[in-house]
Amino acid sequence: MTVPEPRGWNTWDVRTHTGMTHLPSGLRVRFGLLDAGGTAVLDGFTWRHGLVRLGHHTVDGSFAEVTVEVDGVELRLVMAGGPGDELHVRAESEGTVVVDWPDESGWRLERDGDDFLIAPLASAATVRDTSAVVEEHRAAADAVRPRSAGWYGTAADALTRAVSWNTIHVPDLDRVLTPTSRDFVSVERQGFYGSWALHAWDTFFTGLVASVVDRDYARGILGQILPFADAAGMIPNRVSDERGTTWDRSQPPVGAMTVLSAYLAGGLSDDTRDRRLLDETFPGLLAWHDWWPAHRRGPHGVLTWGSDPIDGDPESATLDRTKRESGLDDSPMYDEATYDPATHTMDLADAGLNALHVADAEALATIATILGDDATATRLTAEAEHDRATAATLFWDDDAQGYRNVRADGTHDPHVSPTLLYPLLGGFPSPEVAAEIADALLAPDVLGGDRPLPSVARNDTGFAATYWRGRIWAPMAYLAVQGLRRYDLRDHSRAVSGALLELFLAEWETHSAVRENYPAFDGEDLTGFQQRSDGLMAWGGLLAHLAFGELAEARADGWRFAHPGRPAELRNLPLGDGRLTVTAGDRLVVTLDGAVLVDAAPGVVVTAYRRTSDEVSATVTGTGDVCIEGEPQAVTVDGGTRHVQFVREGTPA
Repeated sequence: MTVPEPRGWNTWDVRTHTGMTHLPSGLRVRFGLLDAGGTAVLDGFTWRHGLVRLGHHTVDGSFAEVTVEVDGVELRLVMAGGPGDELHVRAESEGTVVVDWPDESGWRLERDGDDFLIAPLASAATVRDTSAVVEEHRAAADAVRPRSAGWYGTAADALTRAVSWNTIHVPDLDRVLTPTSRDFVSVERQGFYGSWALHAWDTFFTGLVASVVDRDYARGILGQILPFADAAGMIPNRVSDERGTTWDRSQPPVGAMTVLSAYLAGGLSDDTRDRRLLDETFPGLLAWHDWWPAHRRGPHGVLTWGSDPIDGDPESATLDRTKRESGLDDSPMYDEATYDPATHTMDLADAGLNALHVADAEALATIATILGDDATATRLTAEAEHDRATAATLFWDDDAQGYRNVRADGTHDPHVSPTLLYPLLGGFPSPEVAAEIADALLAPDVLGGDRPLPSVARNDTGFAATYWRGRIWAPMAYLAVQGLRRYDLRDHSRAVSGALLELFLAEWETHSAVRENYPAFDGEDLTGFQQRSDGLMAWGGLLAHLAFGELAEARADGWRFAHPGRPAELRNLPLGDGRLTVTAGDRLVVTLDGAVLVDAAPGVVVTAYRRTSDEVSATVTGTGDVCIEGEPQAVTVDGGTRHVQFVREGTPA
């Protein structure tokens, strides 16, 4: 089933935030204001002009709130729609509210002051019901929406809105899609396509962000680009209405790790997680994984970004297109590279790509094991071990004491970016070397500082603080921080994710923006079109997602709960078990639908936490006491490790 289903009232129309469309009828209603000259303004409310703030938006459209302005006069809309046929709207403004309504036969529009009703003629609803309906829908939405507080501020609100407001209906496919940004894909909103487009790694990161909002919703997003793969399994960089499909190139292989992360976050054990997500995505993700070594062998026999020649596409098989496969379109890392027509790749072997492919193999092996495909899991594990050993040797630069990209002549390329932390994500170095790499790359004049992980090092000759030449990008930061966490470099990951959270919240609170990319310097305003930073791009929510992981993180061995060192709360996380809330205050407390699962001193870290129908197990480290649900007495640790496992209360021994 598509989530949300293409029926009822929702903000389906890619062209507007200030109206709703009914499916399957296609009926559209838009609200606006008269400008200073008396002209009705109904469209054009984008993040670059006129859109003030987006309020909460449920996945199914049963509640949506938005504020826009025309010539300094604001209009606040509260829309209560959803799967039914009745739409109630409250439109509040000191200006003159106008409504665009096609006067469709079989439907009626009623108005009473600020309240509007659109309903079938046969409906018994009246506009006098609007106030009650709006508040009823608001209360229902508030009861289940993810919340954050303390250190996290309103980050959960920002993350949620950046996904739910970008879900649209695509008439030519008759499908619901969630591109990473509706502004980016709609030419009428100063975008780059007709009315829709999907991009590969954008889609997977958007689905991962959506897993914080709703499990079914996330599954629909994570799987939405897989049907567009070619016969060889290649998932294209982009598929769209007006500009077609990029059959020459793909994008970074992040599908399996994002799907696995979303799956793990959906429950406290495999018993309550969304197995359907794995069943539906595994075949396509495996085919895409296998496509890379079959089609992207470059210098030294390792994976390299490329572009295949396509008949009728004169821009294919060029260096520019190979750069675009990396997702880092104008990165200085590729300034000196050239295109090799013999291999259809650039002549620079990329450490980040090879690390991502190893991590992809590991994630797929884990998924295969869950699905009972032991033969595939064994094959992928062996492949990861072999490729890791090969890449770790090739990309190691003794002079730099770190990993660097390698040119065709065997020399190491000097450019530095966060992709050189991806080898940690792939498990290349020893723990000791990983810590040394993190220390070196996160130095303030390299990739650290108050605004960490710019897309190229600050001391790199190519650093320019523009686009991929220095802006901070959430996808790149996410992958780099996951590398730090693989080695449990929590001092590094907490500092980086905390600084990025601060940046995320500053843009949200100041500009109501969840950015395509973030400023590398204080005081830089990225609002204008020429700044090339979309104002509501779902993958920007990864910066919030990263910070959430310092408090609660789902991992392959179980959940990790830890006090981040300052008051913080995540509430209403959607699990198959129920709604999870994690609070860090005087104590670290984890509850499920109000029942306490973990109550620990701030110095205690709980890892490998699993809760099945029969038992609970966890590993406890740090200092202090902890009581885990069902346990007869508290456990105390003092710098050591305690493994806890017991039968759940009420379960027969």
